[in-house]
Amino acid sequence: MTSLPVLLPVFGDARRIIIKIGSALLVDPAKAAPRMAWLEGIAEDIAALRARGVEVIVVSSGAIALARRSLKLNQKKLKLEEKQAAAAVGQIRLAQAWAEVLGAHKLNAAQLLITLEDTEDRRRYLNARATLTTLMGMGCIPVINENDSVATAEIRFGDNDRLAARVAEMVQADQLLLLSDIDGLYTGDPKKDPTAKHIPVVEHMTAEIEAMGGEPPPGFSSGGMRTKLIAARIATGAGCAMLIGLGHVERPLRALQNGAPCTWFLPSPEGRTARKRWIGGSLQPAGVLVVDDGAAKALTKGKSLLPAGVRELSGHFERGDAIDVRNEAGAVLARGLSAYSSEDAARIIGHQSSEIEALLGWRGRDEVIHRDDLVLL
Repeated sequence: MTSLPVLLPVFGDARRIIIKIGSALLVDPAKAAPRMAWLEGIAEDIAALRARGVEVIVVSSGAIALARRSLKLNQKKLKLEEKQAAAAVGQIRLAQAWAEVLGAHKLNAAQLLITLEDTEDRRRYLNARATLTTLMGMGCIPVINENDSVATAEIRFGDNDRLAARVAEMVQADQLLLLSDIDGLYTGDPKKDPTAKHIPVVEHMTAEIEAMGGEPPPGFSSGGMRTKLIAARIATGAGCAMLIGLGHVERPLRALQNGAPCTWFLPSPEGRTARKRWIGGSLQPAGVLVVDDGAAKALTKGKSLLPAGVRELSGHFERGDAIDVRNEAGAVLARGLSAYSSEDAARIIGHQSSEIEALLGWRGRDEVIHRDDLVLL
């Protein structure tokens, strides 16, 4: 824990940013309706980031809160099935609100509902990541929420702080911004402890830092500082800087860019390589690809493995399984996660990427193994 300003990341100085917005910011509890003026302001902030070439994903709560009144669910605690019903109704309203405010800036909103299993199962993880990457490449703003209508009590995130951190990990985001009702982490609860001090920078997640998380606040929110600190451990461990900042202001992202107080959690220096270490050392390869000299040289330069450079295939594997890459002399060059099953890969190896659609009948990835999923051995 330190307050050295030289360590602070620059807000918005990133290639890819995740913005998490809670129900308490987005929903007017008196009307059980979106705070449209506030949403219009943050949409303007998002448009400003996009104009600078920053890719943006929004993780937005609010579906259940938006449906409570119309479904006459006024009790404080809802049963699981009541939450699921409310989510099904409220998600439509939530998506409409985002489409409206982003559309005013000629930005397309794209709705994705994700469950915990989608981030734990390797193939579903890869599918979700590919969808998000494609949407951002098209200039869209993915708006993500947990799929509360189908998630069970045992298999769910339960809050969007941790979901946002897992999305940041999934797409290798540079910054995760958690907009809250507080301007960062304090040594104690500032509402109860007048001596509590604001912490501008957290260099490392420690047991002492995690102990500063309290219980979730009352009302619509299901998070609180406790889940934000769990999110910080996930995000920073994946090499992503995380910020907790005040959301209850007009144009909150602009305010942060102009120096509003917040807490930065610095990324782990090893975060970017942790996943590749896992790929390289923790997985049993399910198959082998033998590549020609040209492909072998391309791999050493940090390139992806294209089907044209593959000469032979052995083993049975599915999309997302780990496979070894060998040269024609039999030496292991790399290990990676295959973008295709062995059956489909066998049909495209030796061919140009432009031929994939004609060979398979559908348009897959250009690479057999993308460089983000490949580790040199």
